[in-house]
Amino acid sequence: MKRIIIDIGHPAHVHLYRNLIKSLQDKGNQVIVTVKNLDSAKQLLRIYNIPFHELSKKSDSLSGKLLKQIQFDFQVLGLIRKFKIDIGLGTSITNAHVSRISRMDSIIFDDDDDDVQPLFVKYAHPFAHCVVSPDVLKGRRKKCDTVYYAGYHELAYLHPNWFTPDLSVLKDAGVHENEPFFIMRFNAFKAHHDVGVRGLDPDQKMRLVDILSGKGKVFITTERDIEPGLKPYQLKVSPEKAHTLLYYATMFVGDSQTMTSEAAVLGTPAIRCNSLVGRISYLEEEEHKYGLTYGFKPENFSSLLEKLNELISMPHLKEEWQRRRQKMLADKIDVTAFMVWFIENYPESARTMKENPDYQYNFK
Repeated sequence: MKRIIIDIGHPAHVHLYRNLIKSLQDKGNQVIVTVKNLDSAKQLLRIYNIPFHELSKKSDSLSGKLLKQIQFDFQVLGLIRKFKIDIGLGTSITNAHVSRISRMDSIIFDDDDDDVQPLFVKYAHPFAHCVVSPDVLKGRRKKCDTVYYAGYHELAYLHPNWFTPDLSVLKDAGVHENEPFFIMRFNAFKAHHDVGVRGLDPDQKMRLVDILSGKGKVFITTERDIEPGLKPYQLKVSPEKAHTLLYYATMFVGDSQTMTSEAAVLGTPAIRCNSLVGRISYLEEEEHKYGLTYGFKPENFSSLLEKLNELISMPHLKEEWQRRRQKMLADKIDVTAFMVWFIENYPESARTMKENPDYQYNFK
């Protein structure tokens, strides 16, 4: 039995780790979950019946983040000592820091490029005992002992082994089967690595809504308060049902990295618009190797509109994207199954992956 702590710093982390948590617990391991004081993350943890220890609230300012990080470190250190934790997991600077002043080893699951998140690379990677990343990042990581796997974070919860769409969710949203509808997502861009990052502006959002609402129903999900003109389109179903809606949606359009990748691995055409386009390796692979998504910078909005109209007019759009999805899945592994093996057998598993990286293909 291993004693494990998993730190949640973003709602997407709940999805990334929820199947892992249950699988580890079912195998007799003790799992402690910590979460920053984020209402959306706490709501998801409650929905999935995952008990958690609540940490302090995150700060939006860079100086505030530094002070809060010190507070997070001491809060988690107390839990590590109390529960005699062996391994700390997460996309977490906190566990990485505390592992160097405790008996715990830390494993970071990180799918972002180094140059996109320089502060995390500088202040988390050097403290971690192991960084685990999608293999599309090979040659792009400064940490030379990174363990690479054939997959994306989103395949930890949207791989067919773990995800089955529920048709009844369409009724909850007021949509009929085979009725065209569109999902949109607008980010807040408040993370430390989002400084200077731009997404869709209010006029661009309204232009997209005007176009899409003429083709079908539009549902918008957003991190923060939504512009008044967009409120009639705000998604009202429970958040754990959003992935089923994304699976059945005609298309996804927005400025979110995560939801773009979620749409891609589900086989839903996706268009993303933000200033990070061209810099996120896993999205570049999903676009240029598998043809599952398209990225445009805000200044290229007219090109985005051309692609949007092209896709809307494409016959058998969803069928083609499901074909592309199957090609992608054939190359990738079941990420949760891999993570369970890796953690239960750590540190031997890290050595196995270095000596025989093809071992991961036992987890398909």
